[in-house]
Amino acid sequence: MMNLIKWTAVAGLACAGLLPGAPVRADDISCKMSFQLSGWSVFYKTASGSGTVHCSNGQSLQVKLRAKGGGLTFGKTKITDGVGKFSGASNVRDVLGHYANAEAHAGAEKSAAAQVLTKGNVSLALSGKGEGWNLGVAFGAFIIE
Repeated sequence: MMNLIKWTAVAGLACAGLLPGAPVRADDISCKMSFQLSGWSVFYKTASGSGTVHCSNGQSLQVKLRAKGGGLTFGKTKITDGVGKFSGASNVRDVLGHYANAEAHAGAEKSAAAQVLTKGNVSLALSGKGEGWNLGVAFGAFIIE
């Protein structure tokens, strides 16, 4: 009986080595986006722009940007030296899509802004310097295409 248990255990361990394990997730890469964005808001907020994403694995991608939403918001803004830092991406294409956005803003003439957006496992920290005037609270989406 003891030999049967011993050989069953050995056979079980041998078979276990043949089964596929849990999928291994590739290491995340770091990606950074330089961008420009301009828009306006009167209750409805809209903005558009463009940028370039560069990742630590050598991949890069030209992107179009859109922001849209609503709330109690008024203004006109232009960001010329924007920077976005992504985390949670394993491929440059992971940065594409719709990010949830909520913000409070106030500015006049020269201004600076920063916010963090999420899309599933991918997070995006935006910062930038620009000009214009704005005041309000808005909710919506930041879209990278």
